[in-house]
Amino acid sequence: MSYVSDSSSLNKALRQQYLTLPQGHFCQVTYVWIDGSGEGLRNKTRTMDSEPKSIADLPEWNFDGSSTGQSKGHNSDMLLIPVCMFRDPFLLDPNKLVLCEVLKHTQEPAESNHRNRCNKVMEEVKDLHPWFGMEQEYTLLGVDGHPYGWPRLGFPKPQGPYYCSVGADRAFGRDVVECHYKACLYAGIKISGTNAEVMPSQWEFQVGPCEGIEMGDHLWMARFLLHRVCEDFGVVATLDPKPMTGDWNGTGCHINVSTVQMREQGGIEHIEKAIEKLSKRHAEHIRVYDPHGGEDNKRRLTGRHETSSIHDFSAGVANRGASIRIPRQVGQDKCGYFEDRRPAANCDPYAVTCVMAITCMLEEGEDAHELK
Repeated sequence: MSYVSDSSSLNKALRQQYLTLPQGHFCQVTYVWIDGSGEGLRNKTRTMDSEPKSIADLPEWNFDGSSTGQSKGHNSDMLLIPVCMFRDPFLLDPNKLVLCEVLKHTQEPAESNHRNRCNKVMEEVKDLHPWFGMEQEYTLLGVDGHPYGWPRLGFPKPQGPYYCSVGADRAFGRDVVECHYKACLYAGIKISGTNAEVMPSQWEFQVGPCEGIEMGDHLWMARFLLHRVCEDFGVVATLDPKPMTGDWNGTGCHINVSTVQMREQGGIEHIEKAIEKLSKRHAEHIRVYDPHGGEDNKRRLTGRHETSSIHDFSAGVANRGASIRIPRQVGQDKCGYFEDRRPAANCDPYAVTCVMAITCMLEEGEDAHELK
């Protein structure tokens, strides 16, 4: 079996004794931000004299960017700007988790801060009421990097019995999944479901529908909660798009997209127009769909294991081997949404929703944004 961390074996009952101590009128507020890798999350906690009721009650803060890959040591202060607040499922009410944007000392967004640009684009398309839902796949590992529940030597049985499975011989790590789900609900994250995935030790949760910038806010905080829950259980959640080479499924973060026009009667026309636009910018989107300009997705988008080829754009009704899938019900109702299956598990949801809005929701000639 995989190795779990030493800290997970500490006395949790003893910890609970301290966590239940009264804290008077004080409130613990944990600031969470994306580090310089564009994938990692960092956090630190401060005491406030009273419970904040909104973002307006939260002060800006700072941190040492030279320790997070976001600045040089000789000028290391980076600014934390609170943007979205959640209830804290670990310290409980009245304590809070706060997602932050990172700015340089010049007030410019840090290189890994894709939220700033995304928010501006979402303002431009707000009249279309863009809804997004993202399907976050991940894989559980031991701290040794070995998939949790896999035999120490050799491999588990081939894929087939693990998707939406039940049973100790095929569903590995359900405690993590269920605790994460409850933590998200408590926090106020718009989590809409979860299931075991095709590869053993691989799971998925869905966030949405969320409108505009809310998609990135809620998915990033859901990821933070996942890593914190895994920390308590002594395992690791990896968002690597292809954690195991060979005949095993990769790990994606499919995005479901709609506008008010697509959701109305006859909306299939607008869905088809959006897909046509996407077909012309396949390469540009691939560069945005993982943090390394498409290099991570090269290992995953092979045309096998329910993926399209990274080199070709395709679309189809109920086709999980296509770049874009139109759900069968949408094809029948002639309205609804479409699913882009190309984003990698470690994508930045701000970058993905931003480029999606630029391509599909801005009119020709109105698009002054470059796809990066």
